[in-house]
Amino acid sequence: MSRRREAWQQHAHIEKPGQASPFAVRFLTRFMLPLVRVLFRATLTGEEQLPTKGAFLLVANHPSSLGVAEFAAFMALYADRFGGSRPLAGFAHAASFRWWPLSIVFPQIGAIPSTYEAAACTLSAGVPIALFPGSDHEGFRPFWQQGRADFGGRVGFLRLAKQAWVPIVPMAFIGVTAPLLHRSFVLPYLFAWPRLVGVKRYGLSVLAVVGALLIMALVPLAWHWRALLVFGWAASPLAMLSWLPVRVQIRIGAPISPEALFGDRLAADAALVPALSQVEAGVQRLIDGGAIN
Repeated sequence: MSRRREAWQQHAHIEKPGQASPFAVRFLTRFMLPLVRVLFRATLTGEEQLPTKGAFLLVANHPSSLGVAEFAAFMALYADRFGGSRPLAGFAHAASFRWWPLSIVFPQIGAIPSTYEAAACTLSAGVPIALFPGSDHEGFRPFWQQGRADFGGRVGFLRLAKQAWVPIVPMAFIGVTAPLLHRSFVLPYLFAWPRLVGVKRYGLSVLAVVGALLIMALVPLAWHWRALLVFGWAASPLAMLSWLPVRVQIRIGAPISPEALFGDRLAADAALVPALSQVEAGVQRLIDGGAIN
């Protein structure tokens, strides 16, 4: 076994996967919940359809940009419904666990690195995982494409569900709080930090453009200093924060059994392609406001 793999396996070991700390539950319910309800009128529906026993994959479209408001809303609403009684592990970029303050925050909320090792550890413990297959492909696309579930052809989560033989529960985020104008493969390298956390695509946000125009028009400095400020602002994660006070809706659909997705455990990987279409269609129905059942 390579040293890198050994390091990742050690890194993937989670003491209590999916289990939010008491402090995190209190923070989410007492502070975050009122905030997201006031700012974004956040709602969560369909949570009664979540399996009460055993592991499963909760699979959703990725909110626009970093999804700060949407993820905060889901965590707060989930904590309000279940407290710490029903663990749920959220996938997060593995590299992020090495960066402060995420290295402190993620374990507190029960997040796990998005690796097969961490997923196997979590599912074998009977803990469900929430994940977003579209990741940077969905998250950094233009806002006018946000109404379509598109996982970019990624089937890794289906391979995981097939190996663990667990159901998939579709979930949808509706509402764009941080609209983007363009998705680029160049920006992660230009801004540097996205590549350091494993992001292959990055977006140009409306907030970045508005801020850049204000800097160029109002800051009383030479043009080259203003250009430097514009670059720093556009590259900053602050330009990706949620700011548009639109309503955030989170809808959970009915579970899809592994039998319905793959047929049987011996199905070839070719079965993953129609299974991907089936899961995307389930998420799309929720986005379009179809029946949750």
